[in-house]
Amino acid sequence: MTAADDVAKQISALEDRRYQAMTDGDVDALAELFSPDLVYSHSDASTDSKQSYLDKLATGHFDYGVMDHPESSIVVRGDCALVFGDMRGEVVIAGSTRVPNSKCLSVWGRENGNWALLAFQPTKYPG
Repeated sequence: MTAADDVAKQISALEDRRYQAMTDGDVDALAELFSPDLVYSHSDASTDSKQSYLDKLATGHFDYGVMDHPESSIVVRGDCALVFGDMRGEVVIAGSTRVPNSKCLSVWGRENGNWALLAFQPTKYPG
């Protein structure tokens, strides 16, 4: 197993932890996982910073049900890791239920020796 394989396994575990924290509404866990520079994009083209996303989760603006997030691949280059995959599940956003079915990209960077989510970008599947 290569060093990149080891990092990919670590990133995959962090993705599992991130999605579980979203489902649990665990703002503290997400605060640990998110970079201060996070840009979290949504499928409607809106974006959140780390703080605005955490505030929305804490106030119930986002209420995630179980989320499935299969990974197609994880590409590691130095202190950057790209996670290509899908996101499916159910989320209530401002009182309206949505069923995300998106291709997505998560970008992780190593900051001060720890991995942190720098960006998230979903793209809705047609139909």
